[in-house]
Amino acid sequence: MNVHGREIKLFAGNSNPALAQEISDALGIPLGKCDVGKFTDGETSVSVYETVRGSDVFVIQSTSEPTNDNLMELLVMIDAFKRASAGRITAVVPYYGYARQDRKAKGRDPITSKLVADMITVAGADRILTMDLHAPQIQGFFNIPLDHLVGSAILAPYLLEKYGVDNPDLVVMSPDVGSINRARKFAEYFNAPIAIVDKRRPKANVSEVMNIIGDVRDKDIIIFDDMVDTAGTLYHAAFAIKEAGARSITATATHAVLSGPAVERIQESPIDNLVVLNTINVPESKRIDKITVLPAGRLFAEAIEHIYSDKPMSPLVDKMVEAKQD
Repeated sequence: MNVHGREIKLFAGNSNPALAQEISDALGIPLGKCDVGKFTDGETSVSVYETVRGSDVFVIQSTSEPTNDNLMELLVMIDAFKRASAGRITAVVPYYGYARQDRKAKGRDPITSKLVADMITVAGADRILTMDLHAPQIQGFFNIPLDHLVGSAILAPYLLEKYGVDNPDLVVMSPDVGSINRARKFAEYFNAPIAIVDKRRPKANVSEVMNIIGDVRDKDIIIFDDMVDTAGTLYHAAFAIKEAGARSITATATHAVLSGPAVERIQESPIDNLVVLNTINVPESKRIDKITVLPAGRLFAEAIEHIYSDKPMSPLVDKMVEAKQD
């Protein structure tokens, strides 16, 4: 493995072309010429139309829905660049699919998140760049370097414009006990207290709120989580928070999975605004008035510059980064 390529080259799969273009524009580097499609039998087809020999190649591809197709595109693209003698290959995976399958919840469960990590490594990636893994320990599933960005670096500055610091009426809410540490770190941006939604989940994608731990009466609430999938947790939490006397409710999440009835639930809930990033492509059909999508391209572009130049990533993780596109 080369430790450095001669020049940056960006290539994108089909999962999120808008984000790939944002990154390209921020870096001032055009996306590489390649076709990623399917053969008539459904197999993934990749054709690269420019040399990558000795280059620092960055493959931009979220493994979001359709998860298996997008994952296969990523793997085949990495293999193509490895066989074309790329100097170094970085898989830029803004949203890492299968992240919730990170442990054995019951007997004979697979740990698919580890399997996917192995597949990306075997395909030929030299390093990974991602954002807000559902479980931080997934970083240890890789035997190659992994750089982990945080969505709060974009979400917090946006919300600080509205709520400010030391706002006595602001409370940051953890949607469940498992997200307490994530909510506490986010609350530090605002110097705000946290509250917790205590719930039990009878089965997958079904949640039932039990009670609210903390004072939310007449408060402005920010619910902070890493992703919104079917929005069941948000839906039930928002009603419980409203019944407890909250004045307003803003929900935030890095990854807008928005599967199944998610959009309808958000529309029907007492949530005033859901703020997400575009790590996953949010189609126009799902962009209702309640959903605000912030661009993550500039932050990823800065991270790519740091990787290429062998600069430390900690400045991008430790400070709040205003990542709005001009």
